[in-house]
Amino acid sequence: MKRIVSLFSRFVGGLGLAALTCGLAGSAQAERQGPPTFQLLEKIAIGGEGGWDYLTVDSAAHRLYVTRSTHVMVIDTEKNTVVGDIPNTPGVHGVALAPKLGRGYTSNGRENTVTIFDLKSLKEMQRVAVGQNPDAILFDPSTKRVFTYNGRSNDITALDAISGRILGTIPVGGKPEFGVTDDKGTIYANIEDTDEILAIDASLLKVRNRWPINPVDGPSGLTLDKAHHRLFAVSGNELMAVVDTLTGKLLATPAIGKGPDAVAFDPSLNLAISSNGLDGTLTLVGEDSKKMLTTLSTVPTQRGARTMALDPKTHRIYLITGSFKSPTPGDPPLSRPILEPNSAVILVYGTDKPDQIHTTETR
Repeated sequence: MKRIVSLFSRFVGGLGLAALTCGLAGSAQAERQGPPTFQLLEKIAIGGEGGWDYLTVDSAAHRLYVTRSTHVMVIDTEKNTVVGDIPNTPGVHGVALAPKLGRGYTSNGRENTVTIFDLKSLKEMQRVAVGQNPDAILFDPSTKRVFTYNGRSNDITALDAISGRILGTIPVGGKPEFGVTDDKGTIYANIEDTDEILAIDASLLKVRNRWPINPVDGPSGLTLDKAHHRLFAVSGNELMAVVDTLTGKLLATPAIGKGPDAVAFDPSLNLAISSNGLDGTLTLVGEDSKKMLTTLSTVPTQRGARTMALDPKTHRIYLITGSFKSPTPGDPPLSRPILEPNSAVILVYGTDKPDQIHTTETR
């Protein structure tokens, strides 16, 4: 995932939005309140080795999956403790979940494979060869297919979620960075090096539409507002693209922070949230009192917190970061920072405990 555009290109990465009435529907009460205010609720020190990439929440099972280079840590989001680990996932980027099938899937970038694992035991069930450098990965419930977004081979691999059988490959004409599904047979993909969003037929395995999003440059994270048919894509040039999925029209390009990699949408709050690693902020994007899609507010987090996951039931967002060694004077600049041993931490943001910050040590 993510081209290296900053010192935090791989060590970065949701937020908890509590159940506030935020008046993005235009009510008088909402206009008086303005956008929600979010607080740091928990710091979960998870330590361990390896950098990180995508975070994935299983809201029903109260689990958070944290990819750590060669393995995946599994955290209980009620107890804030590590409860399991999925080993042998070389270069793992993401985790996709199919709860009704009892299966999960990891994209192993250095091995060009997908690990299919049992959601209860976390044990490996099968390993499947896919395209080159699988990065983002998603499960589409309408087709019961898993899709890997392969950055080096510039294509998307489709496999049957139950059997693991490869069903086809979709050339996309560039580097697919991240994807989402509408759960109705269409998946979407950011193409990082052509500045486009693609709409893809998940059954026919064909590109249906290509939508340019200039001036947004190098899109990374992508999320979907299903009710209002809007895609939100974040980019390295500090802009968010908002695209109408019915017309492909670029609706707005609100400003966000520096070094974003992920974006999440909370449907009950009608907010898109960008996690910005270089700034150490979250940007909240939504409708103002005039129904304009715009930047509503900024929440401070921690430098390096660039990837995140949103729990839609608790409205909490989980981010991951750590402590990094300071550059030695006179040494050449590094393409990425050096992580201090055992310093990885999960930051939990929300609004249900505004006056409390807990730190939970996990070893």
